[in-house]
Amino acid sequence: MAASTHTVTNQPPPLVGYDVFSADRALAEAVERHLDPLGPEVLEVAREELTEFGRSAGSEQAREWGELANAFPPRLRTHDRYGNRIDEVEFHPAWHRLLGRAVGSGLTDAWGRPGGHVRRAAGFFLATQTEAGHGCPLSMTHAAVPALRADPDPELAAAWEPLLTSRVYEQGLRPPAEKAGVLFGMGLTEKQGGSDVRANTTEARPLAEDGTYVLTGHKWFCSAPMSDAFLVLGQASPSAGEGGLSCFLVPRVLPDGTRNAFAIQRLKDKLGNRSNASAEVEFDGTTWARRVGEEGSGVRTIIGMVAATRLDCVLGSAALMRQAVAQAVHHAAYRRAFGGVLIEKPLMRNVLADLALESEAATVLGMRLAAAYDTDSEAERAFLRIAVPVAKYWVTKRCTPTVAEALECLGGNGYVEESGMPRLLRESPLNSIWEGSGNVQALDVLRALQREPMALNAFLTEVGKARGADHRLDGAIRGMLTELADLDGIEGRARRLVERMALVLQGSLLVRWAPSEVSDAFCASRLGGDWGTAFGTLPSTLDLGAVVERARAEV
Repeated sequence: MAASTHTVTNQPPPLVGYDVFSADRALAEAVERHLDPLGPEVLEVAREELTEFGRSAGSEQAREWGELANAFPPRLRTHDRYGNRIDEVEFHPAWHRLLGRAVGSGLTDAWGRPGGHVRRAAGFFLATQTEAGHGCPLSMTHAAVPALRADPDPELAAAWEPLLTSRVYEQGLRPPAEKAGVLFGMGLTEKQGGSDVRANTTEARPLAEDGTYVLTGHKWFCSAPMSDAFLVLGQASPSAGEGGLSCFLVPRVLPDGTRNAFAIQRLKDKLGNRSNASAEVEFDGTTWARRVGEEGSGVRTIIGMVAATRLDCVLGSAALMRQAVAQAVHHAAYRRAFGGVLIEKPLMRNVLADLALESEAATVLGMRLAAAYDTDSEAERAFLRIAVPVAKYWVTKRCTPTVAEALECLGGNGYVEESGMPRLLRESPLNSIWEGSGNVQALDVLRALQREPMALNAFLTEVGKARGADHRLDGAIRGMLTELADLDGIEGRARRLVERMALVLQGSLLVRWAPSEVSDAFCASRLGGDWGTAFGTLPSTLDLGAVVERARAEV
């Protein structure tokens, strides 16, 4: 045997074998803060569940599942060996293990249990750090509930909700009545319209007066095509109603066991999110569907689902940022260079602290929105109407630069697939695109401002709770109000306005709830203007060491 040419030293140990929940102070504190008013029993049960799930998410096994699910992406099988059309997608077993663990941990069960949205949001945050792709069917299944509840017939939601919120994952296509749990997907966009769903051409022809239709058309982007049912938008031919864009429930398998006409044309070859199948599908004129909501009210029916998935985009981006920052801080805590440990070098400490601020601000905002869902008061619903698109716009936009800078902290090691950082970077732009890209979110905020005055009142009430606590926040609030008062040419300034609203909201939450070193640094840089255009340009007079130490994940 040849002699060893060198001994491996100065390489950080892998960040595995730890409790992802307890190691994240910002997340754990948010859960405590929002669940404590519900009583000690709810908080204790949630803490136990999330600690157990956090250990699983941080395990070597979960890391391996995430790697395998992406290394062996889904494969489309349009026909069986005899030439019969089957339209099935095969996944690596690791995908099913990830989904089974997540469903079994309640990540589709938020509606109706005490603190359900906060508990589920925290779990989704943990699952995404292990592997982001399987969050797509989890998100759509969770979000289908409000859309089904929008139907005038309560029996529709009553029939599906127990299956949607089940903690049993059963892979494979069978009649939903024969399964203990189901997954939902959605198909909204088409080739010619994209986010402009009113341009959809899929036609829905009524079969009878019982709300059943047949569909002819296509969907350009349909993720998780092996889900048990889908909510889709199509143009209803006038029947008893007025026709127009309507929402429909399309099952993959009909009650008699036959396959619904659901032709998967191909799977998208995506930049990231490779473990998750995203398909182009066609409805050939025999696709059976059941209308959800009234004819012509498709957008109004589906909007509850879209809002919930947009919140998951916020949570998913915050989770990616958290994992990237945790990896960067962990690396710097062990790696020595230029005569000392990297984390002790003033410039590296500045970079890490800057990244940690971005991560914590996203986490605190995402969990605040989840808590608003739990409260479900008129004021909180008004707050969500404007705060969700504000957060979706800004947090998802901040994900890519944050992950890229965190990757750079690992140097060349971070550019290598084995580090896991490239997968995070490929995933990072996704949530800014899905469920409406940046311009769509900014314009949605403008619609809320112009049509729903209660939404702005609720937003201002929220940020006003921190008024007087920090002069830089107070100045930013005044600047935001000046922008809001000038509606001339507002569409061209929409991104600027929404960015300012997001930063003010994040600053107000951190001033109220984060340690002073965190809120001080955030207000000085993001609101006070004492900041450059790249990470690592925080004022050197701040307590950056405390900010970095707070972000460190202890193994």
